[in-house]
Amino acid sequence: MELLENLDPFLRTLWYIAIPTSIIFLIQTIMTFIGADGADGIDADFDGDLEHGDSHFQLFSFRNLINFLLGFSWTGISFFNRIPNALLVVVSIAVGSLFIYMFFVIIRELQKLAEDNSFTYEETVNKSADVYLTIPGKKAGKGKILISVRGSVRELDAMTDNEDKIPTGSVVKVVRIEHDNILLVETL
Repeated sequence: MELLENLDPFLRTLWYIAIPTSIIFLIQTIMTFIGADGADGIDADFDGDLEHGDSHFQLFSFRNLINFLLGFSWTGISFFNRIPNALLVVVSIAVGSLFIYMFFVIIRELQKLAEDNSFTYEETVNKSADVYLTIPGKKAGKGKILISVRGSVRELDAMTDNEDKIPTGSVVKVVRIEHDNILLVETL
């Protein structure tokens, strides 16, 4: 690197940090977008979850080291001739730390977009449903009901304790869940 040999030693050091850090950052970004990112591959003993939530953000990770060095080195290069070196180091550390904080905020906001749409039978209790296939009386067999849970209509097995069968098209209420995830219903 003949070009860097004539530079001030501090500026040369910043360039030696900035070039490989930028290349690694680009590789990480490409891997993230193609889905090959997975994890940092480094297990830290310290969990940097600053919000005490269920975030899996690690403060001390390879990705955060790259983010810090990226902010640190490019700030130092950008302001090398404008700020005295002692103040430049402080400003560069502040910007590197800001890069880590911005990454943390972005990840936290992205995690808020995650939604668990797993269906559980417990969500059906005390809800009304339409009988789809006739339900035989006194637990003599199973019928089917159509029930809406969180905007999704599901076809589920149902039985009744009543003596009379419940015909197709009737409106029922789910009373409880029997073994094998069969709903016990009664007419409304």
